[in-house]
Amino acid sequence: MEWVQAYPVIAQLRSLDEPEFLDRTSRQSYSGYELAAAFQDGKIIGVIGMRPVHTLARGAHLHIDDLVVDTSARGNGTGRSLIEYAEADARARGLTAVFLDARAGCRPVL
Repeated sequence: MEWVQAYPVIAQLRSLDEPEFLDRTSRQSYSGYELAAAFQDGKIIGVIGMRPVHTLARGAHLHIDDLVVDTSARGNGTGRSLIEYAEADARARGLTAVFLDARAGCRPVL
């Protein structure tokens, strides 16, 4: 999947313009960040952004940074399917947990 194709759906979650989205996903990919998409009739209707990490609190796990379903497709099980994909991906990597970062927002310090 090309990242630019995911932008219209991600933009429903993140307040980023397309160039900033592409820049950030490119930088994050160096630390293992990946985007996966759910399609319906050839159109992206959901996106999940995830990365394998290791923290003191959780040990090795798959961290979900972004999970969004297009407003037109919400309530049809797409989000659940994306979470199931992440769980299967974590198992394939030998990870035993998935963590979803679901904070409403964060406060800038600068």
